[in-house]
Amino acid sequence: MIDPKDTECKNLVLSIKLMAKHLDGMADTFEIAEIKKMLNYILKAENIFVMGAGRSGLVGKAFAMRLMHLGFSVYVVGETTTPAVKKEDVVIGISGSGETRSIVDLGKIAKEIGSTLIAVTSNKDSTIVDISDNVVLIPGRIKDNGGGYLERHMRGDYRNLTPLGTSFEISSLVFFDAMIAELISIMGVSEDDLKSRHTTLE
Repeated sequence: MIDPKDTECKNLVLSIKLMAKHLDGMADTFEIAEIKKMLNYILKAENIFVMGAGRSGLVGKAFAMRLMHLGFSVYVVGETTTPAVKKEDVVIGISGSGETRSIVDLGKIAKEIGSTLIAVTSNKDSTIVDISDNVVLIPGRIKDNGGGYLERHMRGDYRNLTPLGTSFEISSLVFFDAMIAELISIMGVSEDDLKSRHTTLE
């Protein structure tokens, strides 16, 4: 049992500071041309489909919610009410490794249909990148194979204490919220416009 009075929770504090430092430098790494391309695809899309597995899927749902607030026709892949994808639609695949089997397989189907596929990933040398029309690279460590997190901890390597793909997921969440801010500016809408579409069934 940990006595709260006797611990400084050093790993917790250090992890927060490392993530904050990572996020602070993230904006300087983006290829702005690819972000503009993504914005144009979103603005022109008939429907937008967002997909991701696990925690990346939760990040995708958060982005889809904000797109809905902006008035876009948007769906989360895998939900029972999600319609068929058409050629005029945009599919956004979120995968830190770019090799998540379900996301890669669904991406291939999207391309077979003829829709636009956008990849948001940390791995530029991945399958999802190879098949996508538009790629946004998010800096962040992808998942370890095996016990990498514990091994780093035992060796005293505290450069990144976030387990699994956490740095990618947090970074992509911040990126998507920043995209919403950019879309708000482009579309000339207000926060009140977003609030008007927020669910009342809570």
